[in-house]
Amino acid sequence: MEKLQLRINRKRLEQSIHTLGAIGVNEHGGLDRTTFTDAELAARDWLKKELERTGLALYVDEAANIWGRREGKNQTKSMVFGSHIDTVPNGGKYDGALGVLIALEIMNVLQEEGVQTKHPFELVSFSAEEPNPFGLSTFGSRAISGKLTAAHLVGVKDVAGTLVTDALTKAGGNPDQFDLCVRSKEDFAAYVEVHIEQGKRLLNTDIPIGVVTAITGIYREEVRINGVANHAGTTLMEDRSDALVAAAQLISALEEICKTYPAKELVGTIGKLDTYPNSANIIPGEVVLAVEIRGETVEQIAEARALWDQQKADISQKRDIRIEASTKLNQAPAQMSDTVMEVSEREAKQLGLASMRLGSMAGHDAAHMASLTKSGMIFVPSLDGKSHCPEEESRMSDIEKAANVLLQTLLTLDEQED
Repeated sequence: MEKLQLRINRKRLEQSIHTLGAIGVNEHGGLDRTTFTDAELAARDWLKKELERTGLALYVDEAANIWGRREGKNQTKSMVFGSHIDTVPNGGKYDGALGVLIALEIMNVLQEEGVQTKHPFELVSFSAEEPNPFGLSTFGSRAISGKLTAAHLVGVKDVAGTLVTDALTKAGGNPDQFDLCVRSKEDFAAYVEVHIEQGKRLLNTDIPIGVVTAITGIYREEVRINGVANHAGTTLMEDRSDALVAAAQLISALEEICKTYPAKELVGTIGKLDTYPNSANIIPGEVVLAVEIRGETVEQIAEARALWDQQKADISQKRDIRIEASTKLNQAPAQMSDTVMEVSEREAKQLGLASMRLGSMAGHDAAHMASLTKSGMIFVPSLDGKSHCPEEESRMSDIEKAANVLLQTLLTLDEQED
């Protein structure tokens, strides 16, 4: 069958979305398929069986990334495409998983039609893309790009005390030889990832295909505020060293920094707060905050961090309280490949589909793959812009369009890239 006549099987893709989307469903209708949990391990098992059924060469690397390979004719570098299947707590069934399932469907089509590509084609499902109890997001893509090493895993635990090395082993990874998962620039010809937009720009303009220009930079740190726990009734107000009050001031300070910053793309969030000893009649002695700043450029994030550091210093001094911070993630913005963008736009036009260039304010594995090979992303419209919630949804008609654009994009890149 000629390249332009190839199309994905919409019914089969829709069925796979529903099948994977049933693994890890909670009582609220959302998905609890966080990294290395029983539900996520079950999803891994389902995917591995599907890859074997499709006739792909299955392997799991030291970071527990799942790969399905289809050999090519005369090139050694692979065309790679996929995403991730882990979710946030009470998440939706499209974020990440859609990219993996579209990749699976494309492999099915290539197998059924006997298409012989120049390059090997590799599907990848990356480990732990989402923020997780181990505090190591974009785990798999950072690992293969050499940004997350075995040294970073030492002693890391979740709140239940489970070591990440033990959880990784259970998922099929190998912490003892972790650094062997690192891949070379010579391994890949291109990486393309389909993902839901997680916003409303495509929906509001009624454009079905988003072509991503760049992925936001993300800075995360843990802030530990050390006060003094004491009796809530007998300690006078002037004698208190209340860690939670200091935390409240910090939260307000970060909001003010980001609201008044000239660039709208700069955002800041404190999405997690742990208070100790967390009792109604004890003054909080310690508070731990999870802080995140996202921006379009390295300079934006650096400027916001400088303002944030000054606020921490000022509040620490004024309240005579100790504030400590440790960096958890410092991911620079990643530009997507002009080649991949141009091919994606051209293939969408060939299929009679409008496309729109836009930046991604969410982080993705493609940001790390961009350090290894020319990378790109195709966005699918999100209904009501909702994501990271049970209501997350994309229309099947839009999913089908994006899947066909990815199929054609990969085949064109296969022909033109050496």
